[in-house]
Amino acid sequence: MRDPLSVLTDAFTAFLFGKVETTRLPVRTSTGQAQAVYLPTAAPGLGDSGVIIGREVYSGKGYIYDPFQLYGQQLPAPHWLVLGESGNGKSALEKTYVLRQLRFRDRQVVVLDAQGEDGVGEWNLIAEQLGITPIRLDPTAALDMGIRLNPLDPAITTTGQLALLRTIIEVAMGHGLDERSGFALKVAHAYVNETIVERQPVLTDIVEQLRHPEPESAEAMNVAIEDVRAWGLDVALVLDRLVDGDLRGMFDGPTTVGIDLDAPLIVFDLSHIDRNSIAMPILMAIVGVWLEHTWIRPDRKKRIFLVEEAWHIINSPFVAQLFQRLLKFGRRLGLSFVAVVHHLSDVVDGAAAKEAAAILKMASTRTIYAQKADEARATGRVLGLPRWAVEIIPTLTPGIAVWDVNGNVQVVKHLITETERPLVFTDRAMTESSAERDLRDDALRAAELEAEERAAAFVEQHLSDFEGPSESTVA
Repeated sequence: MRDPLSVLTDAFTAFLFGKVETTRLPVRTSTGQAQAVYLPTAAPGLGDSGVIIGREVYSGKGYIYDPFQLYGQQLPAPHWLVLGESGNGKSALEKTYVLRQLRFRDRQVVVLDAQGEDGVGEWNLIAEQLGITPIRLDPTAALDMGIRLNPLDPAITTTGQLALLRTIIEVAMGHGLDERSGFALKVAHAYVNETIVERQPVLTDIVEQLRHPEPESAEAMNVAIEDVRAWGLDVALVLDRLVDGDLRGMFDGPTTVGIDLDAPLIVFDLSHIDRNSIAMPILMAIVGVWLEHTWIRPDRKKRIFLVEEAWHIINSPFVAQLFQRLLKFGRRLGLSFVAVVHHLSDVVDGAAAKEAAAILKMASTRTIYAQKADEARATGRVLGLPRWAVEIIPTLTPGIAVWDVNGNVQVVKHLITETERPLVFTDRAMTESSAERDLRDDALRAAELEAEERAAAFVEQHLSDFEGPSESTVA
């Protein structure tokens, strides 16, 4: 109960100045108008350690990404999937990302370069600037003693050699080896490794042993020598293609001396290989296993394995299984696998759908450039993207992409420095004058600005659909 003096004081004050307390009338408004009451906000970034990619489109903040810094806290795996149609900036992103990573002393990068012009891969200029000679695998260079990688290199374990031989044969045949063919291959491989010690065993030795198996191999299984020879005939024919067929010269001899596995950048130039032939997945398998046993080592270095045209890996069940093992093995040794694919439908609807799903699941980072609406919806379903991101993908202009880093979804504009530009846009740098480049760049910037404005308006309209990451998922 108030004391009499306070009551008297309040009455006197009200008499002189009027009533002190007022009643605020309610205001009825819409959410569109009321949003002005709230300060602008932006989703949290990925921290400030690593490689700068560009800037977030809506907040303007710098966008920094590094799988090695994020692994274990924000990323369950350091592997990365890059998607999008040609001409939207995938290649520029990959090249600048590698160049920026190489500024760290503990980084090493291997690139499988499956594209190129004028007889060289598109990474050739970057390799030259770094003083590195690409490893150019070319069947037409067989007579000129071109680069060779030996599947039976002693640096690869005997178990790895046999697994690689099986993968080569299964990829070429399009089906798995039956027990009898597998037995013939196993005994031929064991005999070659036991008897050839003065030099590196090569594929010719395996083919010869399959054609003329030793009696001991038949006696061990209590079968006729003719049966063992018949079981290994198809295997011998497949391997003969690498020895004396259209793929000769790349894998039919000892590994070329002088390949520097300690170089910061190693480029395998596959641009001379028909990308639609069976040779490409065979090459991917051989190079993958060869790197697993000769390049990946427990030396605390962070390694990046970037594969152009990666659907050749993911779309082949046998090669996909091999790379799936490589990815699992590489995580504890600091390996980040970067797969570049044009269309996700190329792999999820292919012959290796199960294996593709396993590899995609390992990719905790997904970068999606512009796609057609139908493809964007299919990509969104497979990758679990939010609806606003799926709907914005068809409107993206070159250089802008949706980034999904373990659920942290942002729209990011990739920025390229003037120093990097001639190394990234190699074809345009050789065919355009400076005035033409300036006009093209001005037009591109205008288009990007218009697209950003459209995208910002779209996100504002669909703000209620946005589900940002929780604070516990970001640094």
